[in-house]
Amino acid sequence: MEKALQTMIDNMPEKTGKSLAEWKKILKEKSFAKHSEGVKFLKSEHGVTHGFANTIVSLSKEDNNSSVDLVQAQYKGKESLFPIYEKLIEYVKSLGSDVTITPKKGSVSIIRKRQFVLIKPATKTRIDLGFKLKDKPTTERLENSGPFGTMCTHRVRLSDKSEIDKELKEWISEAYDKSI
Repeated sequence: MEKALQTMIDNMPEKTGKSLAEWKKILKEKSFAKHSEGVKFLKSEHGVTHGFANTIVSLSKEDNNSSVDLVQAQYKGKESLFPIYEKLIEYVKSLGSDVTITPKKGSVSIIRKRQFVLIKPATKTRIDLGFKLKDKPTTERLENSGPFGTMCTHRVRLSDKSEIDKELKEWISEAYDKSI
């Protein structure tokens, strides 16, 4: 079965006009609630055969579940921080369609062409938000990168949604702009 699936994935660009990664990106933008909606969309809007459509949607769902699971694991025992995470994600998504959100085991990377923000639940009461803001002076709030080391140039500690204010959003936008 594995070999048949791999063959199908390998043949996807020739048979459907796009690679699996390209199809996953299209489905991610649409974010269908049901498997059948995704299959119907690929068949009707893109002329993909049922077999390929079903495979693409199935493999996309597996990716989504693993990302969700990684984020859920990060906030286990730190549930009070999750609303801060959600508000940050909502804002970074508003910056542009070229933003990629990549959950890892202990953090979430926010990437344009390269990572520009890193979200890490640091303690039970605090999220550390790492930035790539080369040549930006530190302030009392916009600290040096601390435990992030070279992954980031700066860090802001967040313990409440209200701290996602105009100033913080400007720093996030600046990091986004510099990440091209």
